[in-house]
Amino acid sequence: MKHVVLVGLSGSGKSTIGPTLAERLGRAFVDTDDLIVERVGMPIAQLFAQRGEPAFRAIERDAVAAAVDREASVIATGGGAPVDPGNRGKLWDGNLVVWLDAPLKVLVQRVGDAGHGRPLLRGGAAVRLARLHSARAPIYQTANLRIRTEITGVEGAICAILDRLQDGA
Repeated sequence: MKHVVLVGLSGSGKSTIGPTLAERLGRAFVDTDDLIVERVGMPIAQLFAQRGEPAFRAIERDAVAAAVDREASVIATGGGAPVDPGNRGKLWDGNLVVWLDAPLKVLVQRVGDAGHGRPLLRGGAAVRLARLHSARAPIYQTANLRIRTEITGVEGAICAILDRLQDGA
């Protein structure tokens, strides 16, 4: 497996687990949302407000392509990146894809009910996360590994991923 790809809803732990996992593996950590911000020079919420979701998704496709073209790394995707079939093909091809999951109640606690800075959660994170979970779970379920982060915590999640890599994914 070339990359470890972390997928899941906002608040699932991708940005928390990813850097520590990358450090333990001696790899770079790449967050596709950070690549987008670097490319457009503005926060994602501002990008959504000024250009809309279709423009964001087009830039996200470029960010995913750039992330998978790097040397072996740990990649954290935006929650919706795997919904795009082209992104999913790139992310799932030859990589260990890990679905970081948690109950909606836990996700809302982590991101806050207002979903600050997360355009798709504006107007009530609980309701929006429930809708996103319903739409995205069938895609996330195709990951190689599912980790319930509310049970494992950061260290347990990292150990589960390291064990899976050691077993040959």
